[in-house]
Amino acid sequence: MAEPPNWVFSMFAFFGFVLVTIPLPWHLESWNTGTCLYMVWTGLACLNQFINSVVWNNNAINWAPVWCDISTRFIIGSSVGIPAASLCINRRLYHIASVSSVTKTRSQKRRDITVDLCIGLGIPLVEMILQYIVQGHRFNIFEEIGCYPFTYNTPPAYALVFCWPVVIGMISACYCMLTIRAFAHRRSQFKELLSMNKNLSSGRYFRLMGLAGIEVLCTVPLGAYSIYLNVSAEQIQPWLGWANTHYDFSRIGQYPSIIWHMDYLTVVSLELSRWLVVLCAFIFFAFFGFAEEARKHYKIAYSSVAKHVGLSTGAMTSGWMSSTGSKDMTYSGRNGTMPVFVTQRTEQKRDSLTSFSTNLSIPEFGSAFDDVKDMPYSPTESSTGSGSRVSLHEPHVVENGVPLPDPPALARPEPTLDLSSVPRHSSDIQISPVDMV
Repeated sequence: MAEPPNWVFSMFAFFGFVLVTIPLPWHLESWNTGTCLYMVWTGLACLNQFINSVVWNNNAINWAPVWCDISTRFIIGSSVGIPAASLCINRRLYHIASVSSVTKTRSQKRRDITVDLCIGLGIPLVEMILQYIVQGHRFNIFEEIGCYPFTYNTPPAYALVFCWPVVIGMISACYCMLTIRAFAHRRSQFKELLSMNKNLSSGRYFRLMGLAGIEVLCTVPLGAYSIYLNVSAEQIQPWLGWANTHYDFSRIGQYPSIIWHMDYLTVVSLELSRWLVVLCAFIFFAFFGFAEEARKHYKIAYSSVAKHVGLSTGAMTSGWMSSTGSKDMTYSGRNGTMPVFVTQRTEQKRDSLTSFSTNLSIPEFGSAFDDVKDMPYSPTESSTGSGSRVSLHEPHVVENGVPLPDPPALARPEPTLDLSSVPRHSSDIQISPVDMV
């Protein structure tokens, strides 16, 4: 069977890194710890494999030993980190479906985040440390593959390294089945449960279930198949102690492509281990890269880039304007009058003095909003009321034909507005702060 050229894997690994990183910002805003851990482990694993495939394309030279130390350690951690992140997702979905985490205090939320970080980061870090116990020598370099960790094939290696993905996958599978069972029992309450989780909609819930379910279905069989490859490719060696395992530890194995391609099981093991992380990235993007929130962020990013490069965003803007009904907020001025959304108000007629009195009861105040005319108010328009106009600069106020005394003069600063130019208002118009502008 012909294998694709190495540049094909490099291209897919880079695309996997980019695609799985795109949804990361808005998932960080929602504090979805398990989902963020899944994206970080998968994205960095794709980036790591991409760099290795480019640097060691058509060669097996030890160009960067320090990088290989870091790279091989990260490969060990990511092989456990991705299943651990899936376990965090399944655990959270189960808590939501079982109504055990609907209403939470801030301390409970911090505790849940701490538990997720202990699972998604703590277990992979412990795995990196434990692998050193059965690490036969520093690392290997395979042409086209790059840096690769070496684990001495002894019985302790299966308990310390090889079985961890299978065990995590089985625990995650238990949570997944419990989630499906709890959801089947509480389908009528499902919308209410999700409404209390502001950062989780029904669509995102089912996408997370699909992602975690596929992860469970793949982790356990592939982990078991990896153990089978280790048993079949090389004979299990007896454990003779620390000194025997770490003898000549600084040695670096370098294997050209023509050498490691001679063993079929080695080819399957190496290619499977690096293509699986790319597959995880594309599966994640298939679930979350085309969701509603993703499309919304794509539009925002496109608009931002278009503004900087001078592209037109009229089609998107007009579509958004029509969908939000913003046309109703537009107005046009006419001879300097107020906008159309300032309407003339009519009320029950009262005397001039009553109109300016502050002793208004609640029913009188509320009656000012009973009838509303859909016409703009213009200060120059005449009133239809029967009361006579009273100028603001008239010295006397007359009530029922009896003149009232002038109010006491107040010391005021020199006005900047000519009071004679202020339009007169009829007594049946409620003067509001908006009308005086």
